[in-house]
Amino acid sequence: MMSKLLSLVTILLLSVVLLWLLFAWHPASIESRSHEPLDLAERPTGGDFELTSAQGTLKLSELRGKVVLLYFGYAACPDICPTNLAIIALALRALTPTERARVQAVFVSVDPQRDSPERLAEYVGYFHPDIIGVTGTDQDLATVAKQYGAAYRRTEASDSAMGYMVDHSAYSYVIDGSGSLVQVLDHATPAAEIVATLRRSLHELGVAPAAAR
Repeated sequence: MMSKLLSLVTILLLSVVLLWLLFAWHPASIESRSHEPLDLAERPTGGDFELTSAQGTLKLSELRGKVVLLYFGYAACPDICPTNLAIIALALRALTPTERARVQAVFVSVDPQRDSPERLAEYVGYFHPDIIGVTGTDQDLATVAKQYGAAYRRTEASDSAMGYMVDHSAYSYVIDGSGSLVQVLDHATPAAEIVATLRRSLHELGVAPAAAR
């Protein structure tokens, strides 16, 4: 009985935190500045890549057999990234444990000057412990962004303590178990739609639908 009560309290607290992230969160160190996401730079084709996480090198090919949800952004983003990451976290929590074990969310920072792998691990951990934060050299990031059509550009902000912002596209990319890009999701796609998309790819991997359990 006590364990069930603790589980309910934990779920309630997580729900409150996620709602706060979605509607009220602005990091104290960031000057609030709302901006529109960029469109895709070019048609995404996908493909393998190698970037760095707090645990070391991460290759997309190492995630074969899992459905990957890929998102580009940066930790100092005032609004677009927190919104999408909070929605992604909601989607992950809606999956069953068996489904979640076959899904990997990856957050790619396009601001390597400020986002070390350790900083990214802390940042994505605010949203969900299973999200991996990665980054790389400017050249590495440009290559990966081109593969997925992700657009980003540095914008100087002399009137801000941050010094500059990074305008970027805000699409989420669904990569199937074979490493192929299968769908591009718009900014702020509802969590329920993300879950349905992930489950279609999971079904192809032989993971039974949640309703069948």
